[in-house]
Amino acid sequence: MKPNLARLERVSLRAAWKHEAGEFTPWLAQDENLQLLAEALGLAEMELVATEHPVGDFKVDILCSDDDGEIIIENQLEKTNHTHLGQIITYAAGVGAKKVVWVAESFRAEHVAALEFLNQNTTGDLNFFAVEVELWRIADSPMAPSFNVVVKPNDWSKSGREIARAASTATPTKQLQLRFWTDFLAYLEPRNSPLKPQKPRAQHWLNIKIGRAGFKMAATVNSREARLGMEVYISHEQSKQYFQQLLQHRTDIEQRLGFPLEWQELPESHACRIAVFRPESPLDDEAQWPSYMSWLADVGAKLDGVFRPLVRELP
Repeated sequence: MKPNLARLERVSLRAAWKHEAGEFTPWLAQDENLQLLAEALGLAEMELVATEHPVGDFKVDILCSDDDGEIIIENQLEKTNHTHLGQIITYAAGVGAKKVVWVAESFRAEHVAALEFLNQNTTGDLNFFAVEVELWRIADSPMAPSFNVVVKPNDWSKSGREIARAASTATPTKQLQLRFWTDFLAYLEPRNSPLKPQKPRAQHWLNIKIGRAGFKMAATVNSREARLGMEVYISHEQSKQYFQQLLQHRTDIEQRLGFPLEWQELPESHACRIAVFRPESPLDDEAQWPSYMSWLADVGAKLDGVFRPLVRELP
């Protein structure tokens, strides 16, 4: 008996999304779809910061972030053109992006070559990706999207990227930072902490989710000033407005926490920071690490308990 097999059919993108800005961008910005894209790119995850984020007189379709920094995503529902090539470079410069993702129905050979040239001739901290989006269905089944990465950095793989990163950050201080954060995660694990840090890196901060895109917490170790920190970091398109709304409740927030905070609006940046610091905490004094980790866990849990519901309630 022959099996009853259906034909896999490719569908035009316009069958699902008539308008790029009005339909496709909002669809891609949904968390489950961003994670499908992140998986195709080989990223652990991407967190949405904003859609239609202003960059001078222009707007980037989607602004995201991960542990490395800002990610811009520029979309096209047709074959690529020179206009969008110029836009992604402009947007990368405007937001200081670490990754640039160009999503389109198909890529011209000239644009594939241009992105490969950029990957080969720009700093290793800046990476360009070209991703073709496809729609497929079987018979009358719902349409299913698929992301096909056609350009990526030459060394882009999870293992290869980590090796490259370790090699480029192998200073004694960076190695100490990585070991401290690794030990901190091990410290949190049996303590049922509400803190959910991301993967530790050889850097002076450790990102921690707080339950809303454009907001996060971060633990910090400042070797030069010998201090620890725990902060709420706002990198939303409405960062300044949200900061001011929270600032109006400063007295109540600090009373609930039991300690004062430093409210840093950061006028030269689109982001804002609300932080508390522990001075006289040199990272190289490893005998003090248990007390450092206890402080970070305790202060972090308090900040999470107070700010998480406040952040979620912001309009």
